[in-house]
Amino acid sequence: MQYTNNGPTILVGEDESEVRGNLAIALKALGYSVELAQDGDEVLAYLRSGSEVAAVLLDIVMPNRDGLETLSEIRLMDPTLPVIMISGSSSTLNAVAAMKGGAVDFLDKPISHESLRKALTQALEMRRAAYAPPVRTTAAVTKAFFGTNPRMKEIQSRLGLIGWSDAPVLIQGETGSGKEIIARELHAQSPRANQPLLKLNCAALPPELVESELFGYERGAFTGAFRTKAGLFETADGGTILLDEIGDMEIRLQAKLLQVLQDQEFQRIGGKETIKVDVRIMAATHRNLECAISERTFREDLYYRLNVINLHVPALRERKEDIVAIAQFLMQKHSAKDVPPPGLTHELKHTMINYRWPGNVRELENFIRKLIIFRDCSSLVQELEAKAAHKLVSAPPTVEAKPAVNVPLVENPPVLEQVIKAKEQGETDAILAALHATRWNRKQAAARLKIGYKALLYKMKKLGLEDSLMPAVTHADDASGLIATTAHVVTAHVD
Repeated sequence: MQYTNNGPTILVGEDESEVRGNLAIALKALGYSVELAQDGDEVLAYLRSGSEVAAVLLDIVMPNRDGLETLSEIRLMDPTLPVIMISGSSSTLNAVAAMKGGAVDFLDKPISHESLRKALTQALEMRRAAYAPPVRTTAAVTKAFFGTNPRMKEIQSRLGLIGWSDAPVLIQGETGSGKEIIARELHAQSPRANQPLLKLNCAALPPELVESELFGYERGAFTGAFRTKAGLFETADGGTILLDEIGDMEIRLQAKLLQVLQDQEFQRIGGKETIKVDVRIMAATHRNLECAISERTFREDLYYRLNVINLHVPALRERKEDIVAIAQFLMQKHSAKDVPPPGLTHELKHTMINYRWPGNVRELENFIRKLIIFRDCSSLVQELEAKAAHKLVSAPPTVEAKPAVNVPLVENPPVLEQVIKAKEQGETDAILAALHATRWNRKQAAARLKIGYKALLYKMKKLGLEDSLMPAVTHADDASGLIATTAHVVTAHVD
């Protein structure tokens, strides 16, 4: 049965008629068109008919063919189609199995309207972002982005020389700092400028999908492979591939990528023919790959193969002299043609320069878009000051001052930044040791460290100890962490 609307089509596989009807009503209210199926066989039959589907809602327990088996078949038919699993029993094992099978999210019945909306919005956005083609930079964008900061000027001066080389480039920097803009500018200044620049976000897709997107597959390579598909390496032949968030690539795929970098040849999945290509590789990541090598989550040989040329993009807070200029460019970019942009008051400029911008250029862009909408500089000054104050309040309490004691004079005391880095490294080592000792059970690790569970989660997030480092799922707490990590993949538009 079809419920037609003007939005994308959602295919619902659910054996209970009442639940099917309720989901159809909810989806239609959200603006989607809906197709209904009673079991896994009907779901697969509809997909094989060639009808376009934006996402699938799939019940785990169904007659004839259960949801997990159906999910496996869908993954073979269309590795990129978002599938959200639903279940009447909140089983952690089912959720983990669904995520490992390639589901993008897992919802427990009864499903609230808001959770359904969020899950679908995120699933569709993830699919769009993973394959979004990089947009060419313009002279205005380049001038505004690089600004007057000495480190950015140094990077800009090197782009001409680097662009004319075919050597791999590794671009590192915090999320939102503008790594993708530099990659696009490098490609624009290269002999490959008229050839494709294709981007794949390694963190936005399951490993098996990353593999098929990079290398393609032959017809008949697996059930549902009805045609031969060219991967990014073939499509970008003569051009450039940007592997965004390379630090999140599965270790097995790293070995296959290394082989292509060395030989410039590969085989499609299920194929025997060796395909030669001429592709330049650029890679970007916010992770510290040296630490990832020591933790054995990133191959050392691949790191040295990629790190022929290394560009490190400074965070926005490290280039304060450019904040106002970038803000003014973004103001012009996002303002309507017939509406003059709001001016930046002296107070707002001062506050923007002194704010730390943890989200970097992406956060600044969102802030400017808000300013264009509300056109109220004073309220946005208060917003930035409140954010800054919240960061200070959230910091660990200082130790009460003690009576002064005689401190020996040190000729060259360490700078404060070195002290902070040493403290953070000590905390990282202690937390990792506790996590490894408890097989990544964070509740037990918190007990070992004699801190609260929430305090441990805060520290892990602050220090960048992601769940992707987790060696295996062995506890219920670990499983829930894995689900949360897998189900909330975020992609970058500025990186």
